[in-house]
Amino acid sequence: MKLTTLCYIEQDDKYLMLHRVKKENDLNHDKWIGVGGKFETDETPEECLLREVKEETGLTLLQYQARGILTFISNEWETEYIHLYTATEFEGELTDCDEGELVWVPKNEIEKLHLWEGDKRFLRLLSEDTNYFSMKLRYEGEKLAEWKVKIYE
Repeated sequence: MKLTTLCYIEQDDKYLMLHRVKKENDLNHDKWIGVGGKFETDETPEECLLREVKEETGLTLLQYQARGILTFISNEWETEYIHLYTATEFEGELTDCDEGELVWVPKNEIEKLHLWEGDKRFLRLLSEDTNYFSMKLRYEGEKLAEWKVKIYE
């Protein structure tokens, strides 16, 4: 089981997206995702979020919000529990990322990108400003075989 964070940084009605094209044997290869990564020993989700965003983008988050928890299940990869965040304020200069290309993408164009099918579902919830949610995504290969969501009021 893997514990990770995933953050969608917002600016001018755009999300900072990472096109994962630089790593070999990457389950996200050629996909567009937010930024984040694996927990280190004894980290809280927030500590992991802040460290990973800084490492991947050069940015320091000043304002962020926990939006949900994603349970990613696959017949090819280990189960992953993803703490999902959005961020609206940051400081610093965007740097190159060793995992892919960082691009500011208008929110209304995100679904045109090569995304995981489940990402389209939770990105819709983010765009609707849905309260905190838990989403289960079960894949067979790259095909979304099952999904369900619980929204907390």
